[in-house]
Amino acid sequence: MDRSTLELTPKRAEIADAALRIIETRGIAALTTSALASELGVSSGAPFRHIANREELLEAVVLRVEELILGTFPRATDPPLERIQSLIRARAKVIGGHRGIGRLMFSEQFALALPEAAAVRLRGVVTRTQAFLLEALREAQQQEAVRTDLPPKALVTVVFGLLMHLVYAQAAGQGRATDPGETCATLLALLQPPSTR
Repeated sequence: MDRSTLELTPKRAEIADAALRIIETRGIAALTTSALASELGVSSGAPFRHIANREELLEAVVLRVEELILGTFPRATDPPLERIQSLIRARAKVIGGHRGIGRLMFSEQFALALPEAAAVRLRGVVTRTQAFLLEALREAQQQEAVRTDLPPKALVTVVFGLLMHLVYAQAAGQGRATDPGETCATLLALLQPPSTR
């Protein structure tokens, strides 16, 4: 597996954030050298003192996305249902504040443009999220805090689907302040053990 060796320095993070703003407002096709320089308020060559080429720019964007998304995982010591709800609320907040992330996650054009190492990292974020949810649901089932009539993998599909719907709404600018709370309430109702309904 090809792994990126690019380091996300503060300057590269700033450039990646500018790229995310362009993607958010104008789409991936608008991510040009001149648009990036304009967004940063610098000359067209200035960003490339820190990033060698478009491939490194895309890698820096993915590294920044990874940093922001992985920062939403709550403590492993919290109760499992609390962990899931904390993750949902944190993801909504991050995506709401960086809508370009969601646009990237749902963009086939972006996926095709990515260097292989960056694509692997982005898929890794999704895999880690699913593994996190699966572990929390298994633990919740052991504690009989959620329904046990369905296997944890089936429940992950429901939880991950709700999370992705929330992320999509945030990325599309259609999210409301109440969405994370409503999503958590819906999720708790769906996961509630039949004996407590």
